[in-house]
Amino acid sequence: MSIKEESRRQVLSTLVMSALLRWETAVTILVTMILFLFVRDMNIAGIAWRPEFWLILGALAEGALVVSTITDPEEAQEALARDFESRYQIDQIHSRVSRERLKSAMEYRRNMLKLVKRHGGAMKMHLRQTVEDINEWISHMYTLAEHIDASEGNDIVERDLKEVPQKINKVRQRIDLERDERVKQDLTAQLKQLEQQRINLEATVNSAKRAEIQLESTLSSLGTIYAQMSLLGSKEVDSSRAQRLRLEIQDEVSNLQDTIEAMDEVQTQTRRLEA
Repeated sequence: MSIKEESRRQVLSTLVMSALLRWETAVTILVTMILFLFVRDMNIAGIAWRPEFWLILGALAEGALVVSTITDPEEAQEALARDFESRYQIDQIHSRVSRERLKSAMEYRRNMLKLVKRHGGAMKMHLRQTVEDINEWISHMYTLAEHIDASEGNDIVERDLKEVPQKINKVRQRIDLERDERVKQDLTAQLKQLEQQRINLEATVNSAKRAEIQLESTLSSLGTIYAQMSLLGSKEVDSSRAQRLRLEIQDEVSNLQDTIEAMDEVQTQTRRLEA
């Protein structure tokens, strides 16, 4: 399930719950119960009114309230915004730099939502779609931050970065001194494994550095997108500019995905070698 589809499902659930918790719902229930308990003997338009009819009317009124809440686009956007931010526990990101960049990204997003409210018609729809693309962008940034945490907080990797080069030097020295060819072959095989391990360890460190650079450049791009959104007017001619913004965002999402996949591959190789 895509991020957008999952968000919409969650938003629908949130909107229904929001409607049920509104003060209007409490009033509807209270009035319905009072009528059900105390207004019994009535005759309306020749129909003998039964107390159960109040319950039916109350249920219809509540149903209308829920439907009006679900179909309200502004209410849906507010629910979507609340749901999106609740998905990401930014304070649990260990890297201070990554955490600050994610907070800045969320701040840009909130301000983008304010910009959306200024517009109407087709432009508003374009900008809403742009923010939905930004959601995927920030989701990838969060995944990248988690990968950076996994790389920086790996005690085994830090230990091996110090020990493996020392082991390589010792094995090379033993190869130079060894006279037995079979032992020498075993030592040579061990040396190849250690060298491959060193390559993987260096790749892990480098991928984390690349991810940090990617996070920083992505945040800068996000700031640029926000500035461009701020300059958009309400004219139809600006619709094409809004569409170009979406294309730029999609390109950035693709770059983020490539970096994440590269880090996944490096970390998988490292775990395989450790096993």
